[in-house]
Amino acid sequence: MQGAEPAAGVLYLVGTPIGNLGDLSPRARQVLAGVDRIACEDTRRSGLLLHNLGIKTRMVSFHEHNQAARIPELLTALEAGEAIAVVSDAGLPGISDPGEALVMAARQQGRTVICVPGPCAVTTALVSSGLPAGRFCFEGFLPAKGQQRRQRIRELVSEPRTLVFYEAPHRLLALLEDLLAELGDRPVAVARELTKRHEQQVGPNLSAALSHFQSTAPQGEFTVVLGGAPDAERPAASDSELRLQLQQLVASGLSRSDAARQLAQHTGLAKRELYALLHSGEDQS
Repeated sequence: MQGAEPAAGVLYLVGTPIGNLGDLSPRARQVLAGVDRIACEDTRRSGLLLHNLGIKTRMVSFHEHNQAARIPELLTALEAGEAIAVVSDAGLPGISDPGEALVMAARQQGRTVICVPGPCAVTTALVSSGLPAGRFCFEGFLPAKGQQRRQRIRELVSEPRTLVFYEAPHRLLALLEDLLAELGDRPVAVARELTKRHEQQVGPNLSAALSHFQSTAPQGEFTVVLGGAPDAERPAASDSELRLQLQQLVASGLSRSDAARQLAQHTGLAKRELYALLHSGEDQS
């Protein structure tokens, strides 16, 4: 059974609401009220949340512009026995914010890091999008510059999993235009105001979403859930590539039969054909 929280010398990653204050868990409230300090991406924004909760814990700013100086300070405080919470502006810290670097540094020093789960825009948008959610690829914010953004998108053209992006309102149209130009008119759900009264998901495809936001100015932060590459866009692996994958699986300790079965599950090819391909490679060697 877990001990009392918060505990001395522990770094807590606390999930905060992404729009609806009712989504803050009792455990998150307890930790925020009990730690020695809270490292906030924006002290003004987090200050409003804490004020609404009646929590007066000391806050310190922790963002991309001061993380180099702040991380050593927070590590020293942990070593001295302080309990520290990290929060982002909304959702789970550590995803597209400086919390990731702090966690890595704390782990390297052997500190205890505990996540207090809470809302997350990625999974909230994904599971309500109507697109396949069993396997997905989170890309965060793509580069702001057009050429770099389009290059990143081209690298994803054959990705079969559902794709999830974050985007700011002033770049949303450019992102949708580039996705449409590079990937074609795929299914999409562009989510905004998640968990709020006017929550909205715009689709059902890129052309429709682009048309909507060309006539309705984008406002708020966006989570874009995009369908993965259709089967026809996925390049077929050559026999030599498949044989190499099979040999790597066997080298990892799988039997020939299990290697063929596992690769068949990933490629949709018949296990029998893959098994024969592996044996033909041995005959040629």
